[in-house]
Amino acid sequence: MKVTCTGRKVSLKPSFIEKAQTKLDKLDKFLSDEAQAHITVTVEKSGQTVEVTVRDKGLVVRAEKVAERMEDALDEAMDLLTRRLVKNRKRLSDRFTHVSVAHLMQEQEQEATPEEEYQVIREKRFAVKPCSTEEAILQMNLLGHNFYLYRNMEDDQVQVVYRRANGDYGVLIPER
Repeated sequence: MKVTCTGRKVSLKPSFIEKAQTKLDKLDKFLSDEAQAHITVTVEKSGQTVEVTVRDKGLVVRAEKVAERMEDALDEAMDLLTRRLVKNRKRLSDRFTHVSVAHLMQEQEQEATPEEEYQVIREKRFAVKPCSTEEAILQMNLLGHNFYLYRNMEDDQVQVVYRRANGDYGVLIPER
């Protein structure tokens, strides 16, 4: 797996990069050889944030954690990432390339959490009206939602505006 590490407002020590590589190597059983991982470390007043994003054959798995020390945040983020992969391994089994049946059975015995089923409990249909991103954010806030689906009036493309964990906003724009 190819690993890229980036430090924002911090220089990463070689020991941290080695530790990250070692932890990511443990995920090889779930991913192909072409998998790529990107680790971003950001130092802020509230703590040190470690974001781990792994991309493999169209699959994107992401985890982000904040702690006082970047090593602790890395440990927590990698634990979360591993739990997400293990929890969804059956649904993603066609993407797993190196997993043996015996290994999966062994992990299932160790991991007692039952796999949850996706259950759609409600469908809602509505008109997607053209508006600007600013108008979509206003409408989202007025509704008290964390996301809002709209049609961008500049290019008539369906987009989603959402509220990020830190209170900022993001926009999801599909590729053409």
